[in-house]
Amino acid sequence: MYFDTIIIGAGHAGVEAALACARTGLTAALFTLSLDAVANMPCNPSIGGTGKGHLVFEIDAMGGEMGYAADRVTLQSRTLNTSKGAAVRSKRIQADRRAYSALMKHTIEETPGLSLIQGEVTGILTEPDGDGGRRVTGVTASPMGEFSCRAVVVSTGTYLGGLTHVGDVSRHAGPDNSLPAEGLNDCLRALGIPMMRFKTGTPPRIHRRSVDFSRLEVQYGEEWITPFSSRTDPDALNRIEQIPCHVVYTNEETHRVIRENLHRSPLYSGKIHGTGPRYCPSIEDKVVRFADKERHQLFLEPMGLDNEELYLQGFSSSLPADVQLRMLRTLPGFEEAEVMRFAYAIEYDCVDPLALLPTLGFKQIRGLYGAGQFNGTSGYEEAAAQGLLAGMNASLYVRGMPEIVLPRYSSYLGTLVDDLVTKGTNEPYRIMTGRSEYRILIRQDNAEERLAKYGHDAGLLSDERYEATLARTREVREEVERLKRAHVGPSSGINALLEERGTAPLSSGVSLAELIRRPELDYAALAPYDPARPALPRTQADRVSTEIKYEGYIRHEEEEVARQARAENAKLPADIDYAAIRGLRLEAAQKLEKVRPLTVGQAARISGVNPADISVLLIWLEARKAARA
Repeated sequence: MYFDTIIIGAGHAGVEAALACARTGLTAALFTLSLDAVANMPCNPSIGGTGKGHLVFEIDAMGGEMGYAADRVTLQSRTLNTSKGAAVRSKRIQADRRAYSALMKHTIEETPGLSLIQGEVTGILTEPDGDGGRRVTGVTASPMGEFSCRAVVVSTGTYLGGLTHVGDVSRHAGPDNSLPAEGLNDCLRALGIPMMRFKTGTPPRIHRRSVDFSRLEVQYGEEWITPFSSRTDPDALNRIEQIPCHVVYTNEETHRVIRENLHRSPLYSGKIHGTGPRYCPSIEDKVVRFADKERHQLFLEPMGLDNEELYLQGFSSSLPADVQLRMLRTLPGFEEAEVMRFAYAIEYDCVDPLALLPTLGFKQIRGLYGAGQFNGTSGYEEAAAQGLLAGMNASLYVRGMPEIVLPRYSSYLGTLVDDLVTKGTNEPYRIMTGRSEYRILIRQDNAEERLAKYGHDAGLLSDERYEATLARTREVREEVERLKRAHVGPSSGINALLEERGTAPLSSGVSLAELIRRPELDYAALAPYDPARPALPRTQADRVSTEIKYEGYIRHEEEEVARQARAENAKLPADIDYAAIRGLRLEAAQKLEKVRPLTVGQAARISGVNPADISVLLIWLEARKAARA
């Protein structure tokens, strides 16, 4: 049987990759070990968060599905970092876990050209490509046999070589005690793909009836919910009844129980060999690493509307079940806690991302792409974003079109991919706003303006949807310019508002834009003094305010991007022999040879390559250009 593209694994990366391929007119097969685990949330039942929320907006801007699905299963929405600048504000929602999975599965089932197949892909078939490398020709799958294709996306998540740990009990398994994927490892290694071993984990799930909520802090959702997706009706979304979440803290007794049982943790006994995530450690790791902290914050979140499971974010553990129960019952309100699912750690195999191109294609195997936790990342959002990019590029490759490379200044997805393929990672990579040097340019609110063209050019955004995106951007730009021209003076009565807000009153006329730049004011506050104001949706009005307030910072970063673009546009030949370049340090030559950067800009970001090495490289490029003139 033939498919244009085959996707291995139906987690968040695989779902986006498969939809991207099918929606661009190709036939695609999405293989999963279980049809009941499509787009599963085996860890926390939420989408978004610091930096992660930006990715979800970017996925939607390019025609992906995660944001639209998340809006439809929202139980609670909050915007993080509201007391900080617009660049780091990030949306996070509490999702109905089962509803999200069912919705995504049904979306796949309804997509023309996309086949969802339960089975295990055990091998990837290749042949010589005529240029010294290889190209994909198909896969082998159990129990069906061989399937032919032109491109494959590997998105195996934490299933590949999965090994779970609860105390001294270890078993070969995937998330939620599912079957692991064990047949593909040997094939990948035989193809010369460098592999790594990582580890992650999940907290226990507690029965709702066993928790005394009166002893917990209540955490309500925000007053106004901004949708992740432009396809979502904001008014309909804001009619939902949000469910409260709760906060609890560990205490000295919790820490005592953990410290007394560290010898029973596979994390410290040497049983776990995979590297865990630095920014989402287990509770026992927190207690050891931050021994001076008297308590750690935990978030109690519902799993869904139709079940009684509660998720305790921040309480991941691999300690034995009896210890988990003891330490859980030291928490206020959890004295009678009933555990429905015990926490576990899981080790899994993933690829060294230095083997990948910025397209997420493999350097030595044409038509083979990686996405998600298989690429060394953590998180649903990182996975989905990579899946979308890998699927777009697999589709473009099959259709004989140029593949997409997202510059790091274009998006958080571009930053994530550049970090992976240029620097590699020695732990599960997590996106954060601090990873980007262009935060004010790649905010949540302008994702459409930045990325819609990529989705449209790839065939994921219809002409109608793309034109609507351009129209929204145009409305914002026109309103910003109008506010710079519109003036207001003291006779308007505005001084009463200014004094109320604690800012200097007017003695002469100023532009409305100038007033909006004051920290005490915003676009909405000036509405009564601006009769010519157009009726903009709230999301666009908020963006108008941000564009004006941060105009100077935005201009500065745009100038920096223009400078960086020159280096990014300086292509490096694929056949460079770095060892033969005179003046290039040995370490730099070795690092450049390993990464094989596509541009001078990418070369400059490689660890171990310094500015002097880049100067030598630029001189060599100029000499090569002159010799060929």
